[in-house]
Amino acid sequence: MFGRKNKAVETESQQSAGSIRIERTEPHLSDSKYTPPKGRPTPSRKEREAARKSPLVPVDRKAAKEAEKAANREFRIKQQQAMQTGDERYLPVNDRGPQRRYIRDFVDARFNVGDVLLPVILLTFIIGLFTRAFQEYSILVMWAFILLWFIDFWLLWRKLKPRIIAKFGAVEPRSGFYAFNRSMMIRRFRLPKPQVARGQYPS
Repeated sequence: MFGRKNKAVETESQQSAGSIRIERTEPHLSDSKYTPPKGRPTPSRKEREAARKSPLVPVDRKAAKEAEKAANREFRIKQQQAMQTGDERYLPVNDRGPQRRYIRDFVDARFNVGDVLLPVILLTFIIGLFTRAFQEYSILVMWAFILLWFIDFWLLWRKLKPRIIAKFGAVEPRSGFYAFNRSMMIRRFRLPKPQVARGQYPS
């Protein structure tokens, strides 16, 4: 009788001790330091870096190439439009900037010998081919116009350079060559297209 009672008491003590151990091993949900399990292992540093990196080579190379061609085509169209309107965003690098725009406007505002140089030389050459009496003088006429053209550009740059320095503080590299190339072209063939009328000099 006493054996059964002792055995029952022992069993109850073991159950209570087990419940205490369970309660100690399972933290309460209200504990701020408790972090519930994620259900999956924490990714390693290598895996996280690999997930952040995008592949250098696109999966669909054909589609990527077509997209690049379309983007280039669109940019060329916008650049051609900019050559007509003077939009700075899509102009070639050599034509961008306020100083380049100032040079273009100054050259376009004046009459340049370069506006008629090429037609005069071509006409003189053709006349010299069919007129013997004029052949001796045709070369002299062409060289005279070329010399006049250089003198005209010298006068242009002599007047333009101080204005650039006064407005911008310094002259950008190759600005003189930029003005020279533009002044030698016929006005209607210049690119970007002139945005000012003759006599409309920039301030």
